Amino acid sequence: MFDFLEDYDLLGAFWTTVQLAVLSAVGSLIWGTLLAAMRVGPVPLMRGFGTAYVNIVRNIPLTVIILFTSLGLNQTLGISLGADDFETINFRLAVLGLILYTSAFVCEAIRSGINTVPVGQAEAARAIGLNFNQVLGLVVLPQAFRSSVGPLANVLIALIKNTTVAAAIGVAEAALLMKEMIENEAQLLLISAVIAFGFVVLTLPTGLFLGWVGKKVAVKR
Repeated sequence: MFDFLEDYDLLGAFWTTVQLAVLSAVGSLIWGTLLAAMRVGPVPLMRGFGTAYVNIVRNIPLTVIILFTSLGLNQTLGISLGADDFETINFRLAVLGLILYTSAFVCEAIRSGINTVPVGQAEAARAIGLNFNQVLGLVVLPQAFRSSVGPLANVLIALIKNTTVAAAIGVAEAALLMKEMIENEAQLLLISAVIAFGFVVLTLPTGLFLGWVGKKVAVKR
């Protein structure tokens, strides 16, 4: 019943999905943390930028952002992100699009964690002479990350599923392989079940593990 799968690189497609998710997760965590710092910072211009970015990007479909990276950045502006071949360019553009989109949700998750830190701790840190960057980096963010593990786990699971949108610009991940398999084989339900099972294997352990981590590192108040 599963003999037709031997003609397709199923593991390779899911490996591409994993690479997309991991690289995008790291980039989103970095950019999302910077956005969160902007949103709670003392500079009005940076607060305005962070707020505008989050509110605008969260309300744009991910497909539009991914297509913009390909049609706008690459084909119109000629931005290739240092790659030469078509597949690598599209892969990097897909990672960029996922980072731009996911970081808005990461920002809000971290900002919710920042809001759980008692104001008195920041005031005490400022009272002993720490500047804003030191207060944020040494006092607030370490506690905020511990409080944000649960929300960040949800964002990561959504990111893993959102990697399927990269198929819109030809990235050879699981969704693109599924489309090819359905076009070539008369096994719609079986193919859908196999791909769905693959994503369950990726997301379910991730959610359970990060849920356990969240309970272990949770700040007791």
